[in-house]
Amino acid sequence: MTHIVVFDSGLGGLSVLKEVRRARPGADITYVADTGGFPYGALSEQEVVRRVLATFEGVAARRAPDLAVIACNTASTLVLPFLRASHAFPFVGTVPAIKPAAAGTKTGLVSVLATPGTVKRDYTQALIATYAANVDVTLVGATGLAALAEAAMRGESVDEQAIRAEIAPAFVEKGGKRTDTVVLACTHYPLVLNHLERLAPWPVAWIDPAPAIARRVASLLADRPDQPAAGKTVVLFTAMPANAETMTALLDRFALSSPEALALRV
Repeated sequence: MTHIVVFDSGLGGLSVLKEVRRARPGADITYVADTGGFPYGALSEQEVVRRVLATFEGVAARRAPDLAVIACNTASTLVLPFLRASHAFPFVGTVPAIKPAAAGTKTGLVSVLATPGTVKRDYTQALIATYAANVDVTLVGATGLAALAEAAMRGESVDEQAIRAEIAPAFVEKGGKRTDTVVLACTHYPLVLNHLERLAPWPVAWIDPAPAIARRVASLLADRPDQPAAGKTVVLFTAMPANAETMTALLDRFALSSPEALALRV
């Protein structure tokens, strides 16, 4: 039985889980959220590395996966080399979808809506240099959008003016042209796409990396058949939610069971 792990710092990876499940419906999937460390933007790089490595030590001890998805831009840009050196199974990371955005823009104005950590990474700059040298790319480090998305996912009331303020710098008018493509470079953001579309000052193409990630997963596991029935999904949190009832209702929307605790040794 194929076993896939989908990891994120919080609930954002559910956008990736949905696509991975669609691509490999017969696989067992473990969704792991380092809720005890969320949001990663508030942590040092060293602390993020320690927490992610400790999380995967705990995950592998329970049941080693055939493949793991790091559904978090921050963790992908920081920890993938350490994870690949520590474990034999393959990892699929999440990076800003700058290449397809640059290929698809009509106006030549592309914005990358990300966390501050992802914006400052050399990896992001390298993607722009490689794939978008002839495109005007605006990097937007949204300080609070991931937390707002997380709150909205939990059913809490969120300040739409705060969301509007977070995304406003991604909409640029220059030389009679406007931004026409926005890269969602945090897996939390697609989960509140309805808010983003409604609050945007004009329509744009929103680039969600999840479908491409799922295609990569399917490609790497092409030689591993799944069972004909739907696979089992387990949810692990490193810190249990204060409001278990609300979290259970949220996970139920994704056909997921209540979370189990994963203790970290950090």
